[in-house]
Amino acid sequence: MKAAACQIASIMDDIARNIAEIRKNMDAACKHSGRSHNSVELVAVSKKQPADRLVAALTAGQCVFGENRVQEAQAHWKDLRKLYPHLKLHLIGPLQTNKAADAVKLFDVIETVDREKLVDALGDEMKRQKRQLPCFIQVNTGAEDQKSGVRIEGLEALYAYATKTGLNITGLMCIPPVDQNPAFHFGLLNSWARRLGLPHLSMGMSADYETAIRMGATHVRIGSALFGVRVEAK
Repeated sequence: MKAAACQIASIMDDIARNIAEIRKNMDAACKHSGRSHNSVELVAVSKKQPADRLVAALTAGQCVFGENRVQEAQAHWKDLRKLYPHLKLHLIGPLQTNKAADAVKLFDVIETVDREKLVDALGDEMKRQKRQLPCFIQVNTGAEDQKSGVRIEGLEALYAYATKTGLNITGLMCIPPVDQNPAFHFGLLNSWARRLGLPHLSMGMSADYETAIRMGATHVRIGSALFGVRVEAK
């Protein structure tokens, strides 16, 4: 019993320390860019994390979390959301149209809009559930076949379709190729956000979030730097 309590205390200390360090780095990147320290939102990527690590992050003051899958998010947050009603959930993984109803019910922000069929499904569900969620369009800036996201050449048309159908598109999101300089992709996404008049940019993860902030990110999605090496939830 004592060993278990010590382990929990250690996890809570580690995660609180990680969050403080990340926020310190975020503030420095904002200062370097001449931006306000609160102009960037930290999205803690909580996929495959057990409940004790989520509670540790919540206890440390983190209230925005990103999940990749609807079903896993439902399991993670069904009970915790009752205890922490202030928390905000972002869907940051690909979404199948048959999960649109569950996604609209559970999440507060959808970051991965990438095709017209999904626009239609989300729009219908938001009307039915009377929830108008902010959405980001996910852009496949590296034109990678294995990744979700609309390619650059289709972005403007998808944005026009989404706004015409009433979806509340507030930003763009990308995941740069792992073998390329992320700065190029962050710059590309930023230029398109300005062109479309969108205020939000979700870009930057554990290895490159400071670069992303210096290039205009308003949301950074951080998992391993916050929670440590990922462990499978039991």
